[in-house]
Amino acid sequence: MNNSSKFTSATIAKLAMMTAVSIVLLLIIRIPFPPAPFLVYDPADVPIYITAFAFGPAAGLIVTLIVCLIQAFMLGGDGLYGFLMHFVATGIVAVVIGLMYSKCKTKKRAIISLAVAVIVATAVMCVMNILVTPAYMGAPREAVVAMIPTVIIPFNLLKAGLNAVLTFILYKRVSGFLHGGQQIITETTE
Repeated sequence: MNNSSKFTSATIAKLAMMTAVSIVLLLIIRIPFPPAPFLVYDPADVPIYITAFAFGPAAGLIVTLIVCLIQAFMLGGDGLYGFLMHFVATGIVAVVIGLMYSKCKTKKRAIISLAVAVIVATAVMCVMNILVTPAYMGAPREAVVAMIPTVIIPFNLLKAGLNAVLTFILYKRVSGFLHGGQQIITETTE
């Protein structure tokens, strides 16, 4: 949320709706990543990214938190490990795009913020896997490090990148609803 705005009942309802859409997407679209089938692509982050664009990083983090809690502890996710990894991966993107886009709401800034967010999230998830995966999964750190270039980087670039592209395609179409008819991404030549 912007510093000057408040969580109105209408905004809370929209955040709840985006949370519900994210959960539905999580349940109906799940594609295992072939090099490591324990990693699964889903488009559930798209509504979260859209929320961060529309309402800022705090709102994006709130929706991320709720979705991650539901997935990890109510839908048979990977418990605390899955919650932590999903929250960090998605939360980083929500914060980066929410902060960058709120400064200058143009199509160019939307593209740049999505690209930067994908790169930052991928880098952070490499570190998270090196630090967290051995402790929670019992995998040797060397085995995790060996997976960084062949599994971790490609998966995170693919998942965050595909969700970023879907967000860019869909955001303008749903922003009118989220903002009561206001168009947020402006056409500029910048």
